[in-house]
Amino acid sequence: MPSARSSQIHLSRHAAEDGVPFWQGITVILSGFLVGLVFAVLTWKGVIGGPKGFLGGSIGPFRKMTGLGGALFFWIVGFIVAILVGAYLFTVMSKGYRHKHWGETFQAYLFLSPAFFILLAFGFLPVLYAFYISLHRWRVTPGRYLGAGNYTQAIGDPISFFIFLFGVIIFLAAWLLWEDYIRPSNCDISAGRKLTMRIIRWLAILIGLWIAVYGLIGMVHSGDEKVFNGFLYTVYYSIGTIPLQLAISLVLAYILFQKIRGQELFRMLFFMPYIAPSVATAAVFTTLFTPRPEGLVNRLITTIGIPAQKWLFEASPINVIIANMFGFHLPVWLGGPSMAMVSIILYNTWVFFGYYTVIFLAGLGNVPNTLYEAAKIDGANQWVLFRRITLPLLSPTTFFLSMIGVIGTFKAFNHIYVMRVPAALGTVDTVSIVIFDQFFNATRYGYASAIAFVLFAVILLLTILQNRVFGRKVFYS
Repeated sequence: MPSARSSQIHLSRHAAEDGVPFWQGITVILSGFLVGLVFAVLTWKGVIGGPKGFLGGSIGPFRKMTGLGGALFFWIVGFIVAILVGAYLFTVMSKGYRHKHWGETFQAYLFLSPAFFILLAFGFLPVLYAFYISLHRWRVTPGRYLGAGNYTQAIGDPISFFIFLFGVIIFLAAWLLWEDYIRPSNCDISAGRKLTMRIIRWLAILIGLWIAVYGLIGMVHSGDEKVFNGFLYTVYYSIGTIPLQLAISLVLAYILFQKIRGQELFRMLFFMPYIAPSVATAAVFTTLFTPRPEGLVNRLITTIGIPAQKWLFEASPINVIIANMFGFHLPVWLGGPSMAMVSIILYNTWVFFGYYTVIFLAGLGNVPNTLYEAAKIDGANQWVLFRRITLPLLSPTTFFLSMIGVIGTFKAFNHIYVMRVPAALGTVDTVSIVIFDQFFNATRYGYASAIAFVLFAVILLLTILQNRVFGRKVFYS
């Protein structure tokens, strides 16, 4: 049995190991100040090189905002970094990490610091600078401070925006409260109460949608028509592209997964459009979709009895064109995207379906073959195998492809810029095209930066909604 003296020595030894002695805390804080000092010297003398150096001109507006001049700005930044590094390391040690653990943590962050400073210099600071530009009337040279003026010019009346935001919050609250709290506890709720809660939920959803639509109408009337048209054409482009790509690539992947002859050759052929230069392939498709009757695409469709089309040079909605072929008349609001936009959608589908096919093939390879064998023993046919086994277990792959598809279509620029023509009357000008025109053609740098941040907010919101709404329907096992 150990004595009281040995137990005391044992406890004090653990206290010395798990605690943070005073001299270690001082060492960490001093090391933090040393890091800040090195940061200040490097940023001022080495990386930035003063006000006329590599990044000095870009960070100049931040010095103007803070009222700091010369090297003082960078010394203060270094001092802040020193405090943060020292406080973080001291906190890590205070949580009971032993000397070995906090030493390894410090070493890991030391190795990560070069990449962090690169991201800071070429990633975070330019974004902050772009936000600073969006708050000003900025053309070739900085203009007067506008605050949220560029944003209100783009998205419209602030009151209408807050009404729209309030409606969206009501809609999301009604939807997510049901999905997160009410539906999981359905077994504990009586039938009558469940029906009442369903009615309240749908009423809240409808009220939220009505408020959001009312606010959106006010934003459209008071905002920039080009911006809202750009978002409308972007939605057309996204809705027309993603389902078509997913459907075609899923069918092709399922066929190629059946171990057919020449499987590797078909994989390579399908993947080639994705790795080809987008500007070059877009230029080729521009010649294919020529409005002349002797064009390749027009010659193909005329052989099956469809009259030649103007394709990229046609600004009329596709649904109106199809309805006119059969002698019907459609209102404008049911017209859908223009024929020019449909041509770009077909091009984008051709580019990305091979990439989607390869990803689906990888997902099919992760489906256990034992599930198919057990289902076949029970008498399941190919459709039941595909519907009940393949599709559910491919949901992580489908979710991933749909998410990157939404982000990619909302950011698409290169091929749209190459394939747009004046005859399309701006019906293919997505938000990225609007930003480019405002930045380079109109030289409205502040306004273009504001639209870019609006686009970023929309993409971020759509990504969060996809994660919350569709992410819960994904089967990971």
